[in-house]
Amino acid sequence: IVDRIDDNKDGYLTTEELKAWIKRVQKRYIYENVAKVWKDYDLNKDNKIAWEEYKQATYGYYLEEFQDATEQHSFKKMLPRDERRFKTADLDGDLAATREEFTAFLHPEEFEHMKNIVVLETLEDIDKNEDGFVDQDEYIADMFANEEGGPEPDWVITEREQFSDFRDLNKDGKMDKDEIQHWILPQDYDHALAEARHLVYESDVDKDQKLTKEEVLDNWNMFVGSQATNYGEDLTRNHDE
Repeated sequence: IVDRIDDNKDGYLTTEELKAWIKRVQKRYIYENVAKVWKDYDLNKDNKIAWEEYKQATYGYYLEEFQDATEQHSFKKMLPRDERRFKTADLDGDLAATREEFTAFLHPEEFEHMKNIVVLETLEDIDKNEDGFVDQDEYIADMFANEEGGPEPDWVITEREQFSDFRDLNKDGKMDKDEIQHWILPQDYDHALAEARHLVYESDVDKDQKLTKEEVLDNWNMFVGSQATNYGEDLTRNHDE
């Protein structure tokens, strides 16, 4: 894997080479994931997944069989949400998703035209009083349920400060859609670059800003726990891609 990350074959891994590799691994994972489930939904084998095919495969059984009112309710809530996301991913509006459109449906956070849906779904999940905003208590409740009723742990107090200082940008006590987007899809943060820098920083013994194969292997556990090896999974697969 080290040899393959070393794009210019100079015997060193740079931050840029690691960043490019991590982006590639992420992309491959997403497309493999779509390929894995494709045949479960493309029932008529026309190499497209119609909304009706997806709906039948995902919800048909539940909507017909479940008598339990709460189960019915949660599925009936998820169905229009899925339909809204499907229609946003379906760029040509023919209600049948190509492989690319279906990838955008399953992994909306990776696609520019799906960002509004990601923000909207996040808002709907956290906004319990349904006022169209996320207040501080709703933000905390999404991470921590204080069932004991005792004092809040330190990390929760820190998160409350985070909310006031960094999440609520206009200081009105709640997050609107723009602030939610800034939180979950920050423009100025590149996950792959952050991970690449972290790997170099932690493994670069001689501090020359690049890694030799020995430096990588000496810190192998760091790489096994990172996206550079798909969290270790790539060590067991055949590298002929």
